[in-house]
Amino acid sequence: MQLGVCYYPEQWPDTMWADDARRMVDMGITHVRIAEFAWSRMEPRAGVYEWAWLDRAIDTLAGAGLKIVLGTPTASPPRWLVEAIPDMLPVRADGTTWNYGSRRHYDICSEPYRRECVRITEAMAARYGAHPAVVAWQTDNELGCHETVPSYSNAARQRFREWLARRYETVGELNTRWGNVFWSMEYPSFDSIELPNLTPTDANPIHLLDFRRFMSDEVTSFHREQAEVVRRHAPHADVLHNFMGFFTTFDHYRFASNGSIDVATWDSYPIARTEVIALAEADKARYARTGHPDVSAFDHDRYRGIGHGRFWVMEQEAGPVNWAPWNPVPAPGMVRLWAYEAFAHGAELVSYFRWRQAPFAQEQMHSGLHLPDNTPSPGGREVARAAQEIAESAELSALAQSGPAGRAPVALVFDYETQWMFEIQRHAKDFDYQTLAFEYYRTLREMSLDVDIVSAHADLDGYALIVVPGLAVLPPGFVDTIRRSSAQWVIGPRTGSKTLDFAIPSELPPGPLQTLLPFKVLEVDSLRPSLQPSTTLGGVSGIALHWREHLETRDGVEVLARFDDGWPAVVARDRVRYASAWFDPPLHRALLEAAARDASLNPVHLPEGVRIRRRGPLTFAFNFGAQAVEAPAPANARFVLGSRTLGTADVCVWTQA
Repeated sequence: MQLGVCYYPEQWPDTMWADDARRMVDMGITHVRIAEFAWSRMEPRAGVYEWAWLDRAIDTLAGAGLKIVLGTPTASPPRWLVEAIPDMLPVRADGTTWNYGSRRHYDICSEPYRRECVRITEAMAARYGAHPAVVAWQTDNELGCHETVPSYSNAARQRFREWLARRYETVGELNTRWGNVFWSMEYPSFDSIELPNLTPTDANPIHLLDFRRFMSDEVTSFHREQAEVVRRHAPHADVLHNFMGFFTTFDHYRFASNGSIDVATWDSYPIARTEVIALAEADKARYARTGHPDVSAFDHDRYRGIGHGRFWVMEQEAGPVNWAPWNPVPAPGMVRLWAYEAFAHGAELVSYFRWRQAPFAQEQMHSGLHLPDNTPSPGGREVARAAQEIAESAELSALAQSGPAGRAPVALVFDYETQWMFEIQRHAKDFDYQTLAFEYYRTLREMSLDVDIVSAHADLDGYALIVVPGLAVLPPGFVDTIRRSSAQWVIGPRTGSKTLDFAIPSELPPGPLQTLLPFKVLEVDSLRPSLQPSTTLGGVSGIALHWREHLETRDGVEVLARFDDGWPAVVARDRVRYASAWFDPPLHRALLEAAARDASLNPVHLPEGVRIRRRGPLTFAFNFGAQAVEAPAPANARFVLGSRTLGTADVCVWTQA
């Protein structure tokens, strides 16, 4: 439960640095991230390094007692490098090349650029790897941001062909597994395979999927090349990368595997994210100044799983930002609330973007802890208040030393390849897998349940309830995991609907799951908004949205609900329920509430806009709603922060007396 800040000494006169460092410490900040966009100042000309300014900046911050997160500067290569390697610029799907003049202007597949990245990382790590104040290293910045991944460059095409050759070994094998006999798409060699863009109509879906897999691997290897350099020079420092919210361009589980990172960090912008994700307009209006109650929590829980229990917030919104369609000012109290929300979900550090709002360039409308005139911003004052509260509370201070958050009673399985498959073949214009997963997640949270978000390959032992919003391909052994499990299971539509080669299973969906739930999907019903099949589940009436499957059941399957036209809506056997459709919120709640009760979890309906999260002996409650409410604390609760009455943007914390 520490606080940090993102700082850019190269953007301010060095006469300000010492005062900034002193005031950071006075505010309660312990960590500072620097240098991730400073390549042009480190190396203004090829091979000419200027380290003196960075030496002074690090020594100034360290001298004030601050710990430093040092970023490799590869997200914004300098102009001289682009001029030296002009084909390092990324290429869009429409064939146009991105220009220099902002950031992320590089092709992740460019081998000459990768060598330059390793070189500058080697130079930095050799100089600062042993510095006692440099406790962590961040590679690059927000990999894949601004749709710069995938890139459709010549370099990407060549590396993709090599990737395919390793995966399939012979082009005949590729032709067979891709089904290239269809439309006479058979290739004579790997060198004849192009990228899956600029085709007259849809490219082969497995071609698209393998390209997504390849680009995901490129992101992972790009990070690992830098991480390996850092580990040689700074073996005792944490290695990390700052991921983004609701971002699925690459597989974060594979990225973080085999010790590639020590901490999963991510950049949390709740109000802006609420504006841009697929929420109902009523929700966007209701939570315009607080952010949706589950939008940051979803990624807190996802990145805690990706980091194997360790996660930080590397950039936390400290006020209005600059990149959403609308950028409202947060309600008073929200900047403080977001800090406690992250800590409740297990964050070790919450770091704010940024120390001082820049009065120039692209992000001048993006707030910080200080205004451009160097006076504290409203958000900065809230951060100082939170720091003081934590320091003065024995219970909160003790929690900060208690290690990672424990396992939640509920697991929600999230899968990146499922997202890619359903993006490639939506079949329903408004079907988005991540949004469906979020709908299940928010429903669980509305019932006051704590949730871990995990991979389909994770250890699922010990959970009382396991929710699978959809899983296109069932991994080997997954059905056996369900069979052995003592948990209640809720499985959503499109599960088992594809093979690894993006084909319909020979036994029809849900594929291998039929050995547990003997039914098969005869056809799928893509629902335009005017088509609303209705059903009743547990006395709750509702409709299907976006997607429905027509199930043929066999002996041993119980039909828990049918649609008005007779097709099964929910089927079950023993501890496993299967939903054949994307339901509206009342039906999702009825489905999950019944499973939670059977799992002995005692779901509780929280007031609108209220969420709770348990960590260790403490329970945190947050009010994102417009009205003051009573916290759902027991009668014998002892409040260690706040009180039972929660106003808008307020937080309270209690323990059992």
